[in-house]
Amino acid sequence: MTTSLDDAIHPIEASAVMALLPTRPRLLAIGEPTHGVDTVLDLRNEVFRHLVEHEGYRTITVESSCLMGLVVDDYITSTAGTFDDVMEQGFSHGWGKCPGNRDLVRWMREYNDGRPAPEMLHFAGFDGPMEMQSAPSPRDALTSLHAYLAEWIDPGRLPVGAEALSRLLGANERWQNPNAMMDPSQSIGQSAEALNLRILADDLVSLLDMHVPNLLAVSSWDAVDRARMYGRTAVGLLRYHHAMADASPARMERLCGLRDSMMAENLLALAGRAPTLAHAHNSHLQRQLSSMQLWDGPIEWWSAGALVSSELEEEYAFIPTVLGTIRDHGVDVPPSATVEGLLYSVGRDRFVVDARKLTADFEPRESEWFGYAPMDPAHVREHAALLFIRDTL
Repeated sequence: MTTSLDDAIHPIEASAVMALLPTRPRLLAIGEPTHGVDTVLDLRNEVFRHLVEHEGYRTITVESSCLMGLVVDDYITSTAGTFDDVMEQGFSHGWGKCPGNRDLVRWMREYNDGRPAPEMLHFAGFDGPMEMQSAPSPRDALTSLHAYLAEWIDPGRLPVGAEALSRLLGANERWQNPNAMMDPSQSIGQSAEALNLRILADDLVSLLDMHVPNLLAVSSWDAVDRARMYGRTAVGLLRYHHAMADASPARMERLCGLRDSMMAENLLALAGRAPTLAHAHNSHLQRQLSSMQLWDGPIEWWSAGALVSSELEEEYAFIPTVLGTIRDHGVDVPPSATVEGLLYSVGRDRFVVDARKLTADFEPRESEWFGYAPMDPAHVREHAALLFIRDTL
């Protein structure tokens, strides 16, 4: 190991991470190059614990449905529900089955035990409530926003009644048609009902914003924040369904961009309330333009991290995780000319890297497994820090 590499490597501690950042960020995000690897989640949990205990971060958010995340937050702050039910109902994409996520929720609840409300940790999902193959009805978000407003505002001021809103939404199955992802003609996102709902959702969000002073007086900041999240989600889902019905060549690019835009709005809202730690795939948190190769060619869009960074500037920090091997998926020892290969040669299991001191010219690493995205050598030194794990289990 060269002297410069000696100088670049640090133990995984909160102080070592923070020392590499230009300032203490309001939003500190740690990324992963693949999903569902427990070694990666275990490291994330350790780093997050250090940052909570020593740096005062009070919200942890992950790449999971913002609506489902409310179940987890209720559990860790008020012990509502049972652990197994919370893990099933509080995470999207099946993430509640991951041991690392289960350990995180257990620890957050233990941390909150006996603490006064202002000192408690909060959990949130920051992803929109959509899956790869479909998006749900906006019913849950829209009716929850409507119910909150109807409770605290004169119902005569609402642009629509609850029954009329329910009729416009119709059956959830109409929205969740999995064939609509590949066939725009099967989406109802540009139907007369959907277009009317977009106007009503905008009106309800506007009504919420206009009455914030009174809503804070009669309910709470947490209730207003939750209502705003319902509003963002309803509007975002209706935009997403509208784009699903679009047959133009820009359709998939717009869908990816809309999802990351929803992520960015949620991240900014969370960071606006308290210092926040975030975890997601590197591609959602990076500052660079995101890209994907699809069946009809490449697409590009700005990630949530790029959108958040343009708003928060140095108050946003992103630390990618870099992996040496994922042997159960055929990702073996990396070539020595790659950034992964150089870090693998150190021989340590895991460490923090000052990426700006990695002065070599790296070659790109190729992976036959589609589920893993190696570090782009062109952007290595744009990061203040990297987390490295030599071998996953």
